[in-house]
Amino acid sequence: MFPIRDHNPSRHTPYVTYALIALNVAIYLWTVVAVTTDRQLYDLYYCCAMIPARITAGENYLSLVSSIFLHGGFMHLAGNMLFLWIFGDNLEDEMGHGGFTLFYLACGVAASMAQWAAGPWSPIPTIGASGAIAGVMGGYLLLFPKAKVDILIILIVFFRVIPVPAWIMLGLWFGLQLFNSIGSDAMAGGVAYWAHAGGFVIGVIFALPVWLRRGATQFWSRTDGHPPHPETRYPLARSNVPRVKRSR
Repeated sequence: MFPIRDHNPSRHTPYVTYALIALNVAIYLWTVVAVTTDRQLYDLYYCCAMIPARITAGENYLSLVSSIFLHGGFMHLAGNMLFLWIFGDNLEDEMGHGGFTLFYLACGVAASMAQWAAGPWSPIPTIGASGAIAGVMGGYLLLFPKAKVDILIILIVFFRVIPVPAWIMLGLWFGLQLFNSIGSDAMAGGVAYWAHAGGFVIGVIFALPVWLRRGATQFWSRTDGHPPHPETRYPLARSNVPRVKRSR
């Protein structure tokens, strides 16, 4: 199940969202070109990845920020940027360019700290924008719980795009991250589930002031849980498989 778009394009140009996507892509392309040996990769991660054991030792706090701009592969980057593109623009609309920038960075730092707390002596480097983007998703859920999100469902040979309310898609995503984080070992590496779950919760908390200024539940009543502007309607593609009438 993959989200591919929402039905709520922003009212204003989301310059920060576009800039974050461009910056992440540019840094990834630089690493592909410049980091060609294991030693260079080690040096990059030691310098810029969040290594919990170093944070515990009082070292390299800057990595709490730098780590959220590094990615371990194309699919890692592409998945994160897709989620940021879908959910970032509407939050930027509500928070403003400066507010959204601070929100994104704060969520990224908080998510890194959540991963650190799960294994403070772990030597495993943590990289990726997933925690910051999880915060964006948490903020989106608080402000626009009923916004429509198109998801692509793939079941072996079955492909289908269906619109669902954001609270279903984001709720399932968070539940999966929380479930996996409980059974994960921060000392063993792998996916940083604690950063995902922690970033999501932090995103909800950091978005609370915006939600309260908009009127809290009254904001939901005015907008019916959607972004406060008309939604875009996408025609769902029809199947190319011909219908065969049943014989009698």
